Amino acid sequence: MTDPTSLPATRPRKVLPAIAPISWEHQSDRAALQTLRAIPGFDEAVRKIVGTFGERGIRLLFQANAVRVGPTQFPTLHTLMIEAAATMDWPDPPELYVTQTPMVNAGAVGVERPFIVLNSGAVSLLETDEMRVLIGHELGHVISGHALYRTVLILLLELGFQNLPFLAGIALLPIKLALLEWYRKSELSADRAGLLASQDATASMRVFLKLAGGGTGPDMDLGAFMRQAAEYEEKGGALDTIYKILNTLGATHPFNTLRAAELKRWIDAGVYERILSGEYVRRGSPEDKSLADEVGAAASYYASEAKKTVGDVADAAKRAARAFTDAFKDATRR
Repeated sequence: MTDPTSLPATRPRKVLPAIAPISWEHQSDRAALQTLRAIPGFDEAVRKIVGTFGERGIRLLFQANAVRVGPTQFPTLHTLMIEAAATMDWPDPPELYVTQTPMVNAGAVGVERPFIVLNSGAVSLLETDEMRVLIGHELGHVISGHALYRTVLILLLELGFQNLPFLAGIALLPIKLALLEWYRKSELSADRAGLLASQDATASMRVFLKLAGGGTGPDMDLGAFMRQAAEYEEKGGALDTIYKILNTLGATHPFNTLRAAELKRWIDAGVYERILSGEYVRRGSPEDKSLADEVGAAASYYASEAKKTVGDVADAAKRAARAFTDAFKDATRR
């Protein structure tokens, strides 16, 4: 994973008839959501938040100072939204808004009729092919049904616990941390959706590069960034693993180098090419399993990840103990 020329070449986009979100969803996304739903008080918190603000309230809260995209309002973005929905065979393209803020970001929010918000910073920074990736990413969140829980987390983060008195009596910190964990994992699923909607692997990686460092044109080296992503994943011992965990606990997104490496691994595994050739799960088919059907697979994924981390820490502890003992022996010989 060192050379962007190893990415699949850009091609005319193929429509993916009735593609089911399970075709691109990351197993850790589904595992984290299952864990989240099992937290005591979670369902009650969601019910109270949604019941208090409602669909209209949530729209007004997020969209009071934004511009709705249409044929005459940001027409290029409007076209990209229509194209992405057509590629993913999604019959109801969500409303798209642009809000004025320099932060490069976007989001899918709402309850019954989710909509997508693009920050003006992202609109200014990204080229058209990269914006297609970003819109496809957010559409993936909508199709996967992520918008509800993403909205709940945003409300918790933006308003703060103290401003939500109707949630008194519910232990919100575990819910907040679990929501953040799921939110990060859901990004890995939506990254795959962005690739499928754009069918441009190089543009997908450039989005991560620009999200990480900004910049345009000759100032950015995609090959160097992909090598950086590989280095982040492959190097470091147990202490580095712990730092990686601590650094992401309060974050809403995984690190962009990690996202690039994870998406490249999905491409290298051949899943992306198989989907483009028509090998994917259709919506409504027997293979389009519910989340409950995948609890076993999800649990296995987290168990293997935990085992690996514990093993790394244990090995590091043993090495440290040996080093201390050897140093002590050397000192006593002097």
